[in-house]
Amino acid sequence: MAQVSLKKNIALSTFYQVLKIVMPFITAPYISRVLGPSNVGIYSYTYSINTYFTLFAALGTVTYGTREIARVRNDKAKLSRLFFEIELLSVLTTTACLVAWGIFAVLNTTYRGYYFALTFNLLAVMFDVSWFYAGIEQFQYTVGWNSLLRILSVIAMFMFVKSPDDLWMYIFIVAFQNFAGNVGMWMGLRKFIHKVDFRQLHIGHHFHETLVYFIPTIATSIYNVLDKTLIGVITRSTAENGYYEQANKILDMTKAVTFVALNSVMRSRISYMFANEQYEEIKERIKLSTNYVTFMGFGICFGLMGIADTFVPWFFGSGYERTITLLKIMSPVVVIIGLSNCLGSQYYTPSGRRKESAKYIIMGSVINFCLNMLMIPYLKSYGAAIATVIAELAITIAYIAHSQGYMNFKTVAAIAWRKLVAGIVMLAVVLLVAKLPVITILKIILEVGLGFSVYCMMLFVLGDAFIRVATNFVLRHIPGLKGFQI
Repeated sequence: MAQVSLKKNIALSTFYQVLKIVMPFITAPYISRVLGPSNVGIYSYTYSINTYFTLFAALGTVTYGTREIARVRNDKAKLSRLFFEIELLSVLTTTACLVAWGIFAVLNTTYRGYYFALTFNLLAVMFDVSWFYAGIEQFQYTVGWNSLLRILSVIAMFMFVKSPDDLWMYIFIVAFQNFAGNVGMWMGLRKFIHKVDFRQLHIGHHFHETLVYFIPTIATSIYNVLDKTLIGVITRSTAENGYYEQANKILDMTKAVTFVALNSVMRSRISYMFANEQYEEIKERIKLSTNYVTFMGFGICFGLMGIADTFVPWFFGSGYERTITLLKIMSPVVVIIGLSNCLGSQYYTPSGRRKESAKYIIMGSVINFCLNMLMIPYLKSYGAAIATVIAELAITIAYIAHSQGYMNFKTVAAIAWRKLVAGIVMLAVVLLVAKLPVITILKIILEVGLGFSVYCMMLFVLGDAFIRVATNFVLRHIPGLKGFQI
């Protein structure tokens, strides 16, 4: 298979991640006002329960499948056989989980209707072949169809979600979009795989290997999902879950820009590079990725701290005041998770050291669970937020400390200190702008625009190498400025 353009794939992945940011920005203000904090909290709680079943259905298929497909993508016979083996395993595990989910939904009468609507999330796992396209670096087959469905789902939300009683419809639209998106990806498969003899397929080996990838996945869910479950169980307040859900929604948007698009592309490329023993080039790519992640991460981290007081009431409406503090507490995770995700996607997984990374994730999960049990009874959603930051920091420190020279604390400090200083200066400027007696929307525009400008200018003053490289790259693509450098 011919080498695929890395720039093209990063552009496609970035486009899709930006779309995933734009869509919630359009729908979240509407949905938060129509449903209210309590119903948003019910969605958050029921979705967290559903996530456990989808995790067991998927096992570690997405990460494992991407890595294995990338390794054999130049051999069509092996590629086809491997695809059907992994997909067959996914069908079997999802079927088992569907049976368990059906029993659970029938027995739980309080939110039974919502649980039935969430069934489409489980069906989506069965048809998910995004790992195959990621492995062969053909991202256009996942981006195009899913982009269309996201747009259609937004239209559906405005058409059919009109009151708090329409919570079930909102849940159905979100879940069905995931299902339809995954089904649509099957249309392009015939270009890359051919028929195989199903009698020669063997899934036992893949089941064992996906369990290795599943362990860190389920451990990660403890601080990504279990915190929402514990907030609901311990506080008995759906509103607390609603506040926490909205803070996480903003953070998820920023994560998509900071590292998701980058790592979704680089994971498969670096898996291919490890197979070809291109170790020095891998180190350079990880260093460049770390530079990008810290540039975006510190800018977003301090930016969120600065604009939270103005942005949250304007964006979500009244009744979400606790989300302001939650956003300030949790904003550092954009940088922290960015670094760990970068190493996980570009070193631990491609190099086959997933078992080792699982130990660090389990460690962080235990820390998170213990802190949640200690703090949620007293601090409610604030306690879950603090626990998340501490747990993520512990994992990132462990990742860097054991990365075998592909990254180290000295390199991270050299890359990050200028961005940290620039971010603090930006925060001070944004807080001053927040005091201006102007209308809210104008204030937000000034905070974001002036804050970003100050951040970039400070990096220039401090001599940050990444901002200069990025600026020169942009200048080369502006007509009339080609060849001009700073």
